[in-house]
Amino acid sequence: MSSGGTTRRLRSPKARLRSDPLSSRTITVREILEAKQETLALEALNDVGLDRQAGDPDVTAPGLALAGFTPRVVDGRMWVFGETEMTYLATLDPTEASTRLDELFAFDVPAVFVAKGLDVPEYFLTAATSHGVPVLRSPKSTRDVYQFLKPFLELQLAPRTTLHGSLASVYGVGLLFVGKSGVGKSECVLDLVERGHRLVADDLVIVTRQGNDVIMGRGHELQGHHMEIRGVGIIDVSALFGVRAIRQQKRIEVIVNLELWDQDGDYSRTGLEEEVQEVLGVPIPRVTVPLNPGKNITVISEVVAMNHLLKFSGVHSAAAFDRKLRQYLEQDYE
Repeated sequence: MSSGGTTRRLRSPKARLRSDPLSSRTITVREILEAKQETLALEALNDVGLDRQAGDPDVTAPGLALAGFTPRVVDGRMWVFGETEMTYLATLDPTEASTRLDELFAFDVPAVFVAKGLDVPEYFLTAATSHGVPVLRSPKSTRDVYQFLKPFLELQLAPRTTLHGSLASVYGVGLLFVGKSGVGKSECVLDLVERGHRLVADDLVIVTRQGNDVIMGRGHELQGHHMEIRGVGIIDVSALFGVRAIRQQKRIEVIVNLELWDQDGDYSRTGLEEEVQEVLGVPIPRVTVPLNPGKNITVISEVVAMNHLLKFSGVHSAAAFDRKLRQYLEQDYE
């Protein structure tokens, strides 16, 4: 995507969104067992360690660690024992296999999963139980265990925070409206909904980072798609406008900062200088729109969304205009 302009990152405290502190997330083995009971038909083979915390979404096979090479073992990571691992253990003397497992379970292993409903030797359970490591078995294939477990853990353990603002899907672009309380964020989004766009969340937006650069926003489950409109009260957008007026979640692609007009404010006139703001470590384009009587903020919001789509397709209108203007002036002086 060509830009031709400059990018300014907002780092001052006043420029940042109001958010809760980001903290590392964990999930208990018991919660994993309950959540995946249906899809993976998990069963606990030993009654220990179900309250252990897991914070690493990466689930892997023990690999060379099972053969005695343990310098690369990562603490806090859960393991999956498939047919390959269990067959290898069967080739060892039970005493040797028990010693290998005892060395492995001495690491910080929140839980181990056994796929294909394979038989688990008594020495396996003894070694795991002695270190308080729960053993969960599934009749599903090793591949299915990975496919069902890893996306679930990545979602549950994804970095997240909460933001004060209103999130809407406008022409398929996630616009997060922020600004001081009472500036008109909810009213703007309500007008967008009336024009056929979709509400995701109002006032409180739960934000998660998926992968390295995707920021997703959604509302709280108790909040639903209700909005507070000053002078009217709390309304149910889904009941008023139908299910086509709402979305459960949306990627946040542009931050629209609404603020009252300040004649001394520094507002972009050409769009060549672009602002970005970091949310959970991911830079998000930011547009500041000053408000004054008579300004149609709804249409401006639609233009912000369409302009973002245009940039995404490789067309930067401000940069193209600036380039043509410079070419004209250079020809005029020749």
